[in-house]
Amino acid sequence: MKPKDESVTTQGHGTARKGESLFDFVRWLASVILLVLVVRTFLYEPFNIPSGSMIPTLQVGDYLWVSKYSYGYSKYSFPLSPNLFQGRVWGAEPHRGDVAVFRFTKNPSIDYVKRIVGLPGDHIQMRAGQLYLNGTAVPCAPEGEYVEQDEYHMGRSGHLCRETLPGSAGRSPVVHGVLLFPEDGQRNDTPDYIVPPGYFFAMGDNRDHSADSRFMGDADQDLGFVPMENLVGRAGMIFFSVDMTHPIWQFWAWPTEIRWARLFHVVH
Repeated sequence: MKPKDESVTTQGHGTARKGESLFDFVRWLASVILLVLVVRTFLYEPFNIPSGSMIPTLQVGDYLWVSKYSYGYSKYSFPLSPNLFQGRVWGAEPHRGDVAVFRFTKNPSIDYVKRIVGLPGDHIQMRAGQLYLNGTAVPCAPEGEYVEQDEYHMGRSGHLCRETLPGSAGRSPVVHGVLLFPEDGQRNDTPDYIVPPGYFFAMGDNRDHSADSRFMGDADQDLGFVPMENLVGRAGMIFFSVDMTHPIWQFWAWPTEIRWARLFHVVH
């Protein structure tokens, strides 16, 4: 009988150990999920770039970390955007030249990424494709031809220039690439917009292929001035980038799809 008793005791301990192991795994999994939610809500959130409006700074297929704490927190900082409060908590005004993620003015469920070129009180105007800030032309030094690859993998040849956007709050000027195409229209000749208090003016670096604050109408795609409350965070670093020219099932092409040179590239 003794061996039987020992067998029963050992089996009981084994069952207990299995139960403890399952509990430990569930507790570990819950801790990981909680940590991810905290990091995603308050610190960093990953975003991917689905369109070419920020070429050459951001390419279609880039994945980047966005710092949530840079501008403080609003309801749009949280999953599902619960209407817990109005405005921003620990709010900080963005800097001119920041590449920021924010909620679209006409549909706050959509995330946009653009460059902030105008802050409250700034005068913004486009004249014949030239950006004017507070009445002064923003210099953009030509750097030659540039072939854009859009979300449809269509190539279009444009002109690259290096823009020097005056900094704000005592910061140094922000130097970044701008892509221009020889096109006319509303985006290249605008009224003199004055950014109202509590708003900012956003534009894409792909100037002729960007739906941004230059469009002030009532159409569904018009962005207009963007409320500070709509800010989600500041673009920080590209942690992954993929070309996606091959179908997803062609796994043997995956290594060649990765843009290795763009990994861990800091966004300016």
